[in-house]
Amino acid sequence: MSGEIVLVTGAASGIGRACAVAFANAGAKAVVLADLDEAGGHETAREVARAGAQAEFVPTDVSRPGDVERLIQRVVELYGRLDVAVNNAGIEGRSARLVDQTEADWDRVLDVNAKGVFLCMRAELPQMVRQSSGAIVNMASIAGIVGFTWAAPYVASKHAIIGLTKTAAIEVSKKGVRVNAVAPGIIKTPMIDRVTKGDPQAEAGMVELEPVGRLGTPDEIANAVLWLASDRACFVTGETLVVDGGYVAR
Repeated sequence: MSGEIVLVTGAASGIGRACAVAFANAGAKAVVLADLDEAGGHETAREVARAGAQAEFVPTDVSRPGDVERLIQRVVELYGRLDVAVNNAGIEGRSARLVDQTEADWDRVLDVNAKGVFLCMRAELPQMVRQSSGAIVNMASIAGIVGFTWAAPYVASKHAIIGLTKTAAIEVSKKGVRVNAVAPGIIKTPMIDRVTKGDPQAEAGMVELEPVGRLGTPDEIANAVLWLASDRACFVTGETLVVDGGYVAR
């Protein structure tokens, strides 16, 4: 990724932070970081800088069109181009049965996870098409492939991301731009910690669901993102790469 200009949303922690640092370690010139968590975003920026890349944190709510447009404008103002975009920002929502989910629950999760990816790609793709080059990696989930109880809005949003990825990939397939997604399994992140509420038994139950007998790590997802964004995946577009320790193969 030598000399590349990279954008990572949801970069304040977890998979987003791991992706940002992985691109820096792989030689990216600059990594622009977007998140609502300013403290976490600035910490990721420090880690990116230690890894040798320029770092710029831009506070961003990906569910707001104005925020997203300003984010992409900022990237282009600073660096003149956008080579890679990792649309990773997402929230898990409230754990409840479908019939107990409120419209507010639904709207918040879909606004961030699905609409956020749509808004980001809508802003990113014109710049990449102008350059005749670029790679987008959207963060889906195994919840975009199979169903999960007590998480209807999250599951719906991740299914939507996979559909958006396929559609965008086809639309720009002859313009030098590739669009793919990664579908992580159960990864040890702050999101999972919120779901388990720090209960060792709850986490052990999640480990039992993974055929490999452990949870994944953010770095393992970052490695997959890095590959999809690189020229080594130059004939891959419209694909969702499942990185889940065998979960959906059961």
